[in-house]
Amino acid sequence: MRPSGRKIDEMRPISIEVDVTKHAEGSCMIKVGDTHVLCTATLEPRVPPFLRNSGKGWVTAEYGMLPRSTTSRMRREATAGKQGGRTVEIQRLIGRTLRAGVDFQALGERQITIDCDVIQADGGTRCAAITGGWVALRLAVNKLIKVGDVTMDPLLDNVAAVSCGIYAGQTVLDLDYPEDSEAGVDGNFVMTGSGKLIEIQMAAEGSTFTRDQMNSLMDLADKGVAELVALQNAACA
Repeated sequence: MRPSGRKIDEMRPISIEVDVTKHAEGSCMIKVGDTHVLCTATLEPRVPPFLRNSGKGWVTAEYGMLPRSTTSRMRREATAGKQGGRTVEIQRLIGRTLRAGVDFQALGERQITIDCDVIQADGGTRCAAITGGWVALRLAVNKLIKVGDVTMDPLLDNVAAVSCGIYAGQTVLDLDYPEDSEAGVDGNFVMTGSGKLIEIQMAAEGSTFTRDQMNSLMDLADKGVAELVALQNAACA
């Protein structure tokens, strides 16, 4: 039995509320169980130096956790003068996986920055950030299309992410913190709406896993991402 009482292939309750901030070109609050992440998209008329005069755009991301997003207060990274390794790794993950679903030529020479701020954490913050980040990106691009700043939709497909792992000897979908902290194997699966893989972060900790178990985890990820994509599309409709 999972601590939450969920079935092994059951996601936590998920909601995506859009247009939650006044100034961002795209925004949403995604809630995956008790993990809540605010995602905003900012349009800027500039690109990194390596893309100047190329006619191509760029998508990048930043990620952070609020001081009381966890059970005890964590120090703001700004006060330490630098970002921690985990933060840098996660925001790079968000940026590169979202870029997998973008046609940069169609986007034109502009940058979209996705900011993902964890309000409350209970496992799976990076997956929620990617899933919500795509919604914010979609909303920002919709505004470009509406005013005629782009002639073709630069978003090639949805991008969503879900965690899967082996808990108490069973493969399970969408780990919350109690499961994540005890799982012998856990991973994050980032996929497109059409089911293509973008990235898998998979590791065993104090355990090992078989090819059959990996296949089972992939099947769970397929199911979870399909549910997330349907929620993304409903939120952006």
